Amino acid sequence: MKDEARDVDLLRIELGVIWRLDERGRLPGPETMVIGAASDGLTAAVAGHVPDDLATHLLSLITGAALPPPGVPPGVLADCRELLGGERVTVTGGPSYLVVPPVRADVTVEVLRSDSAEHVRLVRSLPRPASWEEDEWGRLTSLSAGTPWAMVAEDGQVVSICHSARLTPAGAEAGTWTSPAYRGRGYAAATTSAWAAQFSEIPLFSSTNADNHSSQRVAHRLGLRPLGWIWHLTT
Repeated sequence: MKDEARDVDLLRIELGVIWRLDERGRLPGPETMVIGAASDGLTAAVAGHVPDDLATHLLSLITGAALPPPGVPPGVLADCRELLGGERVTVTGGPSYLVVPPVRADVTVEVLRSDSAEHVRLVRSLPRPASWEEDEWGRLTSLSAGTPWAMVAEDGQVVSICHSARLTPAGAEAGTWTSPAYRGRGYAAATTSAWAAQFSEIPLFSSTNADNHSSQRVAHRLGLRPLGWIWHLTT
């Protein structure tokens, strides 16, 4: 990844990683449109079911639109929402961060990693966390999806996980989970640090919702670089 990459270009890459945009740059859904707002530009993608003429118009509105302060919806978002259905369109958003290894967690705890056969065997011997679906957990522990991952185990159970929620040749998106009883101990930061250490070459991202303050605290704790905000417009 080149150091001179603009934040808006990195946000565009992240949109492609999260939604696996098709050859036309269109979203598969469920969002009708997403807008990435960085300090140096806006980027957007529109769902494949949106008529071509409307999609072209929506994207043209993004070009040259005024940049908002961090966390504030860009003014053009209201225009896009109106064109897509007005009050029928739900708008949500949250911050995005760039994960640049090495990231250091200020907590000392053993972290299990998917690049260790011994660690993988240990995780497979532990019970599945109740909040994880059986098939999802099976794919994660068999290394068929969600790899690389990093986990913390305590009291005979997995209590914190950072996994590859999305992974493409262009980049990876972190997905984190910590059991409620074990939050506040720095485990999310420790697993995110160990997850990032298993990558090279591709950019790594972490994004969350505006109201997920615990995830934002983890990002700040690790010193992740803010990229901007991603706004979701869903019909």
